[in-house]
Amino acid sequence: SGLPPTVLRDVPFSGIYWSCYESIKGYFNVTTPTFQFSFLAGATAGMVAAFVTTPFDVIKTHRQIEFGTPVKDLPKRKTMDSLARLYSSNGLPGIFAGLGPRLAKVAPACAIMISSFEYGKSFFYRYNEKAYYEKQVTK
Repeated sequence: SGLPPTVLRDVPFSGIYWSCYESIKGYFNVTTPTFQFSFLAGATAGMVAAFVTTPFDVIKTHRQIEFGTPVKDLPKRKTMDSLARLYSSNGLPGIFAGLGPRLAKVAPACAIMISSFEYGKSFFYRYNEKAYYEKQVTK
C-alpha cells in the first residue's frame, strides 16, 4: 500500500534534484565543478527536492505506521485522497511533518553522492585521457 506514495516521492525527487543541480551549475557557469562546489550545489538541490516531495514521504510514513493493522480495518484510500485528508485536518504543518529531520538527512546524503560522482567522473576522464595520449605516443 506504500508503493504509490513512494513512487510519487522518489521519481519527482530525482527529476527535481538533477534539474536543480544542473541549473545551479549553469547559473554559476560551471562546467567542471570542484569537490566543494559539487558538495554545496548537491546539498542545495537535495534540499529543494526533499522539500517538494515531503508530502508524499509523510503519506508513505503514515502507510508504514498502519502496516500491522489488519487490512479489513483499513479504509481503502488513494494517495491524493490521503494527502487531501491530512491537509484538511492538519494544514501545511501536517503535510510537511518531519521536514527538518528529512532535510538534515537528505542534504548531506545528496552532497556526498554528487561530489563523489563528479570527482569520479573527473578522475576517470583524466585517467582515460592520459591513457589515450600515451597510446598515441607509443604508436
